[in-house]
Amino acid sequence: MTDEVEIPEDHPRYQSLLTRHRIEEGVEKGITSKQGLIAEGRGESFDYLLGEETLPSADAAERAAAAQLLLAEHAVLSVNGNVAALVPGETVALAEATGADIEVNLFGRTEERMRAIADHLREHGATNVKGLAADARIPGLEHERGKVDEDGIYDADVVLVPLEDGDRAEALGEMGKTEIVIDLNPLSRSPRTAAIPIIDNIIRAVPNVTEHARDLADASRDELEAIVADFDREAVLDDAERAIRDV
Repeated sequence: MTDEVEIPEDHPRYQSLLTRHRIEEGVEKGITSKQGLIAEGRGESFDYLLGEETLPSADAAERAAAAQLLLAEHAVLSVNGNVAALVPGETVALAEATGADIEVNLFGRTEERMRAIADHLREHGATNVKGLAADARIPGLEHERGKVDEDGIYDADVVLVPLEDGDRAEALGEMGKTEIVIDLNPLSRSPRTAAIPIIDNIIRAVPNVTEHARDLADASRDELEAIVADFDREAVLDDAERAIRDV
């Protein structure tokens, strides 16, 4: 990206500025909604309070997430506009490392925007992007985000839902799905609903989960199950909240 080159890498706000430019370009490409700009600003404020780094507790959650994805019979990575703009290639890499499907799911769903995001993911290496069929619906959700693919999110046993909204997180939980949520706000409904809440910036979290998945690729099922069983979701939420309050 041209704008990225113009930001000196030694700038103390390099990653933050880079993220903003990616979201801006996402809007220009029709991938990200204007509401996504607001969401990014909200997330950035929490990341600043967390020191713009991955807490050890978040890394533990990322390792547990990798183990859970590797254990899944059918894992799906849910992608919205901000995710597509911020970590398209990283999402594809995570899908490859875990055998998960990728599905586009939007609150502000239009066919044009769905196609734009699917094409953007394919440009970054995705071979099969779900979400366009929308031949099933999450029970209890009447808005557009309730539309999913029957052979995608609807059928999944494990769903990674980064930058999620609380009502869908709750609805997926009620369907019996194991949810992994990436969210910078430990007080948000989404991570508090998740089996594995990751309180980290998505630009760090997705690559971290991928790295853990690659490290665990040869682990036995018993080893993976032990990692998930030992994971303490409440400790992750409490640690992130404490870090924010202690700033």
